[in-house]
Amino acid sequence: MTAPHYDVAVIGGGIAGCTSAYYLARRGLKVIVLEKGEIAGEQSGRNWGFVRQQGRDPREIPLMMACNRLWQGLEAELEADIEWRQGGLLYLAEDEARLAKYEDWLRHARDLQLDSRLLSSRETADRLPGLSGTWPGALHTPSDGQADPVKTTRAFAAAAERHGAEIRTGCVVEAIDTGGGGVTGLRTETGELRADTVLVAAGAWTSRFLRPLGLDLPQLYVKASVLRTTPAPETTKLGVWCHKLGMRQRRDGRFNVAPWQSSDFYVVPDSLRYFRHFWPNLMARRREIQLRVGRETVDGVRFLFGGGRELARQMKSKRMLDPAPNRAALDRAFGDFGRLLPALNGLAIEHTWAGVIEATPDDIPVLDAAPGVRGLAIATGFSGHGFGIGPIAGRLMAELIADGKPSLDLQAFRYARFTDGRPPQRDASV
Repeated sequence: MTAPHYDVAVIGGGIAGCTSAYYLARRGLKVIVLEKGEIAGEQSGRNWGFVRQQGRDPREIPLMMACNRLWQGLEAELEADIEWRQGGLLYLAEDEARLAKYEDWLRHARDLQLDSRLLSSRETADRLPGLSGTWPGALHTPSDGQADPVKTTRAFAAAAERHGAEIRTGCVVEAIDTGGGGVTGLRTETGELRADTVLVAAGAWTSRFLRPLGLDLPQLYVKASVLRTTPAPETTKLGVWCHKLGMRQRRDGRFNVAPWQSSDFYVVPDSLRYFRHFWPNLMARRREIQLRVGRETVDGVRFLFGGGRELARQMKSKRMLDPAPNRAALDRAFGDFGRLLPALNGLAIEHTWAGVIEATPDDIPVLDAAPGVRGLAIATGFSGHGFGIGPIAGRLMAELIADGKPSLDLQAFRYARFTDGRPPQRDASV
């Protein structure tokens, strides 16, 4: 039986994979998305839901400004309710030192004519009624927004299908086939398929997919935990961050709340493999990170010896990465939330969850054609802020694949920045 042929095969049903498939299918290409679990089952459906330009690494700001314009028309374009609202984003400054950091970042925003500005203490209190404590000021971007991560990702998948893409869930990709210096297709648990281009947008699994092809992408796992409260009357349309937590009120009145300075960093063999890449960033954020040894450590050792076959086995046994949330960190964040907005002290924790973030050494993604392997493209390493930038990342990857050149400069996001012998440029976000 002849294997089916596609113009593009996308590995991964998260925001990057589904947006790429949508924009490729709109161009008339024959596209298939292969997802081992369900659409938005991992980090793309487990994040805060912020759609922010504010505070990003300056290298990401031009992309995110273009993406913000996309977001404003997505509900009509996708014919779906994604709970989009453009209520702005507020970063509270607990002291003058934090305010000075915001002022430094504002230089980049002003150069690009982003509508971010510093608020005075009085303006901050007026912007967020009921805020307790004394705050010297805040950083505010009125054009930022929020949306529902699961609804958005699935809306892109559905829209891609309407344009002719095939979405195949519950299907593990076992290997990327190559020949003659380029990709030829994929081997999956349901059979083989041929493809002219393969886009690897597999989140936390991406680096291990690439290694059998001779591509060594530094990427490590970080677990981030989130809670959802019981409903409250509408309090704010802002997304809010301070040095202890991030939060947004959903359309149903519930708040998503997450601890800011608490991420669980998995110690795996790749931690040693990529030590020199990650060491500067780990040291800079050592107060935010807790080292963890567990099942992930064992899986990493097994992959070290079992390679691609072991990777396929692990993906079949874990269709979705669904780690236990860090309840101690969430309890602290919930307490901080109540102290920040005392009028909401009567709320309770309704639900908790965690997701696995694929982090790069410089906290910005890889959006590139893979060097040395014709027809292979990579979209990964969004480092915990991929949901908001996902639509433009997908559109640019579609342009890169279909036209050979994206409409925006992706030089900062090239794969080769980790192999050219230069130390990674530090993340300059706030």
